[in-house]
Amino acid sequence: MKKLTVKEIIKCKGSKKLSEVYTHNPLEAAACEAAGIEMIVSSELNDIDGIRDSAKNTFLTVGLKYGSYLNEYEILKRSFELINIGADAIYCPQSHKLIKAISDEGIPVVGHSGFIPYKSTFYGGFKAYGKNAKEAHKIYNQCLSLQDAGAFAIELEIVPFKVADYISKNIDVFIIGMGSGTGCDAQYLFAEDILGYNKGHIPRHAKVYSDIAKDYELIKKKAEKAFKSFKEDVISKNYPSTTHDIDISENEYESFVKNLKN
Repeated sequence: MKKLTVKEIIKCKGSKKLSEVYTHNPLEAAACEAAGIEMIVSSELNDIDGIRDSAKNTFLTVGLKYGSYLNEYEILKRSFELINIGADAIYCPQSHKLIKAISDEGIPVVGHSGFIPYKSTFYGGFKAYGKNAKEAHKIYNQCLSLQDAGAFAIELEIVPFKVADYISKNIDVFIIGMGSGTGCDAQYLFAEDILGYNKGHIPRHAKVYSDIAKDYELIKKKAEKAFKSFKEDVISKNYPSTTHDIDISENEYESFVKNLKN
């Protein structure tokens, strides 16, 4: 699989649907690439080096931690660091000003509109946004603002499908939908929802494709059994055994001891 460029992603708008997955670790990233997922996302708090190495041919967006970078210098410094270790784009959930600063330096940047988890208090909690004309108009204007700031793509989260479809068809930015209907240019889900190991709130838009939670529990039990056996072997001195020992000739050992005594 050949890694997409920003130009190729934008070219897919209106002609080809793309898939995107939030990955937490290199294993998930490698599985996404093997499955042909075109785009993956991860947080800067995760193992970005490992994720990049595991999915060399997949477009990787790295998300900045909300509120960690409060001026143009800080956010640009971190964005360049992430690009230099292999990020293809930066996800920035902050202001027009900071998104523009990243874009002005030629760094591909992804914005966010619709429901934004960091700002859930303004929406009355974790729920859909844009279900009335006033809210829908606000989302549309936010998307235009992000487009004006230079974002090449926008994550549109938990927005009524008709509103998301209209926005996708009426602005130039590539729209990545999460729970916002088939009209978006790409569909985005978290790996834990796809794989079925999410132990928290299961969002309405999530679709489970596997039951990895049972596999993880089995692996945990096997690991626990192995660790317990290791501990018992240490206590009983069954580990290490002579097969694990590194030997030294008797002459060399005697010379070692003799030299210590002189």
